Amino acid sequence: MPLPPGFLDELRARVPVSEVVGARVRLTRAGHEFKGLCPFHREKTPSFTVNDSKAFFHCFGCGAHGDAIGFLMQHDNQPFMEAVEQLAARAGLTVPQPTPEDEARFARQKGLHDLAEAACLFFEARLRDAGGRLALSYLTERGLDDETIARFRLGYAPAEGRALIGALKSEGFAVDAMVELGLARVPEDGREPYSFFRNRVMFPVSDRRGRVVAFGARLLEGDGPKYINSPDHPLFHKGQLLYGMSRARMAAGQGHSVVVAEGYMDVIALVAAGFQAAVAPLGTALTEAQIQELWKLSAVPVLCFDGDTAGLRAASRAADRALPLLRPDQSVRIAYLPTGEDPDSLIAAGGAKAMRAVLESARPLAEILWERALTAHRTDTPEGRAGLKAALEAEAALIVDRTVQEFYRREFRQRVEAAFPWRTPAAQRPRPDAADRPAARSGPRPRRPAEADPLPTVLLAALLGHPALFDEIGEAAALLEIADGGLDRLRREMIAALSGPSALDSDSLRRHLCESGCAGGVDRLSSDRIYTLAPFARPTVSIDEARAGWHEVWRRLEARRTRDELRAAGSALGREPSEANLARVQALQAERSGGEGDEPGSL
Repeated sequence: MPLPPGFLDELRARVPVSEVVGARVRLTRAGHEFKGLCPFHREKTPSFTVNDSKAFFHCFGCGAHGDAIGFLMQHDNQPFMEAVEQLAARAGLTVPQPTPEDEARFARQKGLHDLAEAACLFFEARLRDAGGRLALSYLTERGLDDETIARFRLGYAPAEGRALIGALKSEGFAVDAMVELGLARVPEDGREPYSFFRNRVMFPVSDRRGRVVAFGARLLEGDGPKYINSPDHPLFHKGQLLYGMSRARMAAGQGHSVVVAEGYMDVIALVAAGFQAAVAPLGTALTEAQIQELWKLSAVPVLCFDGDTAGLRAASRAADRALPLLRPDQSVRIAYLPTGEDPDSLIAAGGAKAMRAVLESARPLAEILWERALTAHRTDTPEGRAGLKAALEAEAALIVDRTVQEFYRREFRQRVEAAFPWRTPAAQRPRPDAADRPAARSGPRPRRPAEADPLPTVLLAALLGHPALFDEIGEAAALLEIADGGLDRLRREMIAALSGPSALDSDSLRRHLCESGCAGGVDRLSSDRIYTLAPFARPTVSIDEARAGWHEVWRRLEARRTRDELRAAGSALGREPSEANLARVQALQAERSGGEGDEPGSL
């Protein structure tokens, strides 16, 4: 009998799994969970866990897994409806009786599920046909073996426009249903329908229960978009599902960390390398609904992005989506891949160890937001620092949960105060006795040196902590403009030392600089203030994280330089409207437009 999904959700919410299991199995509390001896296999040490917040039980010994309904079905050998009725009576709920309309809707949905499954079987079979050789070759060249291909049910959509339609019609499925499910299209000129997916590698997309509901598809050759996806239809809304969702639910229950990648092949590579709870959005940026689904699997999933400009933008958008939804013990961490790598290529080159290092370098959301705000504001002026503080206050205000919002305010306030400490006003300082007072100076007071621009400074600090980056960024480091004479001398000494024949690590470079008379600069670059401003500069972080941070700050500096030059060129054009000045403004505008994504605050 079909039941409304909302009823089952309410039933699961009202009856804790621990109550149902605890009536049949002796459980003891272990943190946020309960543990006991598994009722489905013999064991002496408890490996059976019950988690009320996630509404499931799981045995690490035999793999038994499910919700309260599933437990009654497995343990008491009850049919589904009998288990539902027993739990409903316990919860004080009345099991809704289906109307004729409900039964008709259920029958229609079942027909669509059957059609999606039949299409998946068709694509799987075509991959092994002679026509699927190119698709199979593509998958094997990407490192996928037969077991992985079968596990993910990968397939091939033939180039012939009516092959799928003909095969499904022969099984009794209607063309109208194929059109509704996005498998077929009807031309506007009235010709016969044709298959939507043609000459493509097929990636089935399953719902939370593991039923195929849609497809992603990669073009093998010819014209057209590289990837296409099924359109939304009654069984599928791409902003609410994640690729690999049903498998990740099981894996997360077994203790695997939830990792969000960007594409189908990334997920497959991660799972094959042992990261079983990997998922990906379906051709779109991560949505609020998908973030909520992730939190059902893990309190703090790791979002993994490419280390290039596009990846930084995607990470920034994901941070914006997650921020208002944060709740106590519920957040995200963000990890950046090395530039030019994705999980698939990184695992192929360095194995699971290289990927694990990236995931272990994932950073808290608060740190990501701090660095984004820091690079979007000039902090060498009081106005810029005030703008930074205001921007961070505005970020924190977006968080709906008041407790989390307050802690974010405190976190940002502490970071600002640590980076830009207030000096005690002279009127509040202890007054020395007259005998201890120094003689009054004659003449004008010496001017306090201007505070160094922190962005070039943190770039030097990152290079000091990670000299191995010099081969990649040495030319850019030589172009850094540092007003502070002591730090600029340190920069020149550092470049000279790293340009030599000997490869220096961080400790050796520090000793060399101190012996060269730059000990004060080394101390400044190693201060807590610098590491608060830019955690990626710490010698203890991975070189990939340091590289990503260095390039991000360098892009900000370049954007600032272009902006300042454009402002100066605009003033020159106003004073003297010549063709040369106009050409200069236009060239700078083109440069700024070309790097629009790297402008401060534009991520």
